[in-house]
Amino acid sequence: MAKAKSAFVCTECGAEYRKWQGQCSSCQEWNTLTEVRLSSPARSGSSAGATARGGYAGSLSREVVDLANVDLSEVPRLSSTFAEFDRVLGGGLVPGSAVLLGGHPGAGKSTLLLQTACKLAQERSVLYVTGEESLSQVAMRAHRLQLPTQGLKMLAETSVETILAVAERERPEVLVIDSIQTMHLEDISSAPGGVAQVRESAAALTRFAKQSSTVLLLVGHVTKDGSLAGPKVLEHMIDASLLLEGGADSRFRTLRGQKNRFGAVNELGVFAMLEHGMKEVKNPSAIFLSRQQEQAPGSLVMVVWEGTRPILVEVQALLDESALGNPRRVAVGLDANRLSMLLAVLHRHGGLFTGDQDVFLNVVGGVKVLETSADLAVLLAVVSSLQGRALPRELVVFGEVGLSGEIRPVPSGQERIVEAAKHGFTRAIVPRGNAPKNSPAGMEVVAVDKLADALEVL
Repeated sequence: MAKAKSAFVCTECGAEYRKWQGQCSSCQEWNTLTEVRLSSPARSGSSAGATARGGYAGSLSREVVDLANVDLSEVPRLSSTFAEFDRVLGGGLVPGSAVLLGGHPGAGKSTLLLQTACKLAQERSVLYVTGEESLSQVAMRAHRLQLPTQGLKMLAETSVETILAVAERERPEVLVIDSIQTMHLEDISSAPGGVAQVRESAAALTRFAKQSSTVLLLVGHVTKDGSLAGPKVLEHMIDASLLLEGGADSRFRTLRGQKNRFGAVNELGVFAMLEHGMKEVKNPSAIFLSRQQEQAPGSLVMVVWEGTRPILVEVQALLDESALGNPRRVAVGLDANRLSMLLAVLHRHGGLFTGDQDVFLNVVGGVKVLETSADLAVLLAVVSSLQGRALPRELVVFGEVGLSGEIRPVPSGQERIVEAAKHGFTRAIVPRGNAPKNSPAGMEVVAVDKLADALEVL
């Protein structure tokens, strides 16, 4: 018998090598090469293989056209029946698109998609394919969530060839695959969940979606560090990558867009996990501002920008005298390296020394703040905790802090101030570049140029 050929594929970037080596030459990552058995040469003409190598050839135009002559008519979107889900998607589901939804076990991926599928099935053709659960398990969950089950077509299958044959016969408008790590192709010898299986299965399903204008929703697993499991090339093949986050001790879930060809990235949707499934939170600022009646030192509200809307969140700082030679710097929801940098700016340009203090920082509600507009609020919260003096409850702060102590303006400053005024805040400390010409009614806006000016205002 002919010896089966194999290759070594990097799980991070998808690069292939003939033999194993410790470091991938393409992405410079260590110990990421895994052995993949190659199929026979006869498979080179198959649809799945051609898709993986050549992209979506069947759905793309093979004629050269002028860019000015391309039809700009917008493809009508389908509503997912969740306003927050539509917001993250950029306005709804696009026919022919492939959307990947990832998250930790128990985050609510299957629950959210089952709710979406059941509601869409009342008006459209939906096929729900489950590879991890039996049909009775899915039916029990739908009954527990009190969902309408009439009209939703179900299939318990892990073979991609069988799924494509059923989808070709049923012609659904929406196809849900739960999950891509359980799917497999018959002519690939590796186990389901491997690099080759995940890549080729996703390629075959995506090609079908492109050719038939079917909305493809894929469920993906994540690793212990929160990144999507499987080959990195999977994220390049799909049109939108969404991540559902939320701790086991919290009933709130955040849906964040990491990649979106049809909308803005870093858009944020907020859901609440209740007895009857996921319920969208239309006013996230209200749940993140559930503060105690008596104001404590180190607590301050800031306005962050998530996607296309402002959100008010509370940041808390706690400073305590350190008994260690190297004081700790712990930040939950913020970048710990940026916290160390801001503390150095506070010492140099604010005259406050924190080198002998343990600094703990937390963003309430489990929100991850990725932008620099939180710099000024973080420093003022640190100062409040250091001096043991509480800040006013009606105060809101935002602004970027530079290394020379200057307060830099941030995008959408006017919208942030208006959002704070809607929630009853009456005073704001903002960069001078974001100071509005006409402040909202009942709002006092204090514009500052340097960190020393902000400290003097306090």
